[in-house]
Amino acid sequence: MDFEESFMNAQDFDNLVQVEQAQEMNESTTTTTPPPVANKRGRKPGKKSSEKVDIRAKLERSRQSARECRARKKLRYQYLEELVTDREKAVISLRQELDKYRTWCIEVDEGRIPEGLPGLLDELGAVKQESAGGVLIM
Repeated sequence: MDFEESFMNAQDFDNLVQVEQAQEMNESTTTTTPPPVANKRGRKPGKKSSEKVDIRAKLERSRQSARECRARKKLRYQYLEELVTDREKAVISLRQELDKYRTWCIEVDEGRIPEGLPGLLDELGAVKQESAGGVLIM
């Protein structure tokens, strides 16, 4: 009977060892897992009401900044449209002047004196006289 009792005790011992190993495995997995890393993005659990107020203030500042940005953009587009309009007017007046000079060239080539040419020459002559210090240049 001693042999059978010792055999039974050996089985009980093996079962006890297996139970202890299982407990150690459970404890090792729970203790060896690192604590969750704090993520810097996203919402944090357990926010306070004061932080909610900060978020609301931040959102309001963001909205105000967006309004100001849209207003600046609108003003810039208005400014650019005015510039374009002014330049288009300048182009039109320069084309009219160019057409006038082309017509004058055609008339001069045909031997006629165009209307307005003597006045322009007189004006240019007066400018030349002023720049030459009173000396008449023709």
